[in-house]
Amino acid sequence: MQITSKNSLSSSLEDYLEAIVNLADKTQAVHSTDIAKALGVAKPSVTGALRALKQKGLVYYKPYGCVTLTETGRKAALRVARKHEIIKSFFVDILGVDADTAQQAACKAEHAFGPELANRLFLFVDFVNHTGNGDENIAEQFKVFCRRKLKNIQPKNISDKD
Repeated sequence: MQITSKNSLSSSLEDYLEAIVNLADKTQAVHSTDIAKALGVAKPSVTGALRALKQKGLVYYKPYGCVTLTETGRKAALRVARKHEIIKSFFVDILGVDADTAQQAACKAEHAFGPELANRLFLFVDFVNHTGNGDENIAEQFKVFCRRKLKNIQPKNISDKD
């Protein structure tokens, strides 16, 4: 089953799929309580999301039982997880943002990135990490530049005028 606009996924449902695939990598048996804990939501919220995902053919779920992804669900979950990792990698490896900040920002941004943008971002990160002058790649040069520039200025919004 292909995910179409008719049965497209909300940001919330994408988060549930990503949580399930991440939990399944750590342990084979995924329960709704595990998902609730991972996402910091109430168990009834998980139940509602699992019902919606089941209706879309993305999970196998029975109340009080284990949750598993269908083949289509697994593919969708892996796409979301991959976008998340690409975006986080961009924030950490290119922009030099700390991992916690990057993690939080990637969680929000992953839902706005379509496959073309995610692929381009991946290629950009790969290009920057493998291109440079001398011994340092461009990403490292940019991080040094940022540290130097940001050292003596106060944080302000990008939209603030001088």
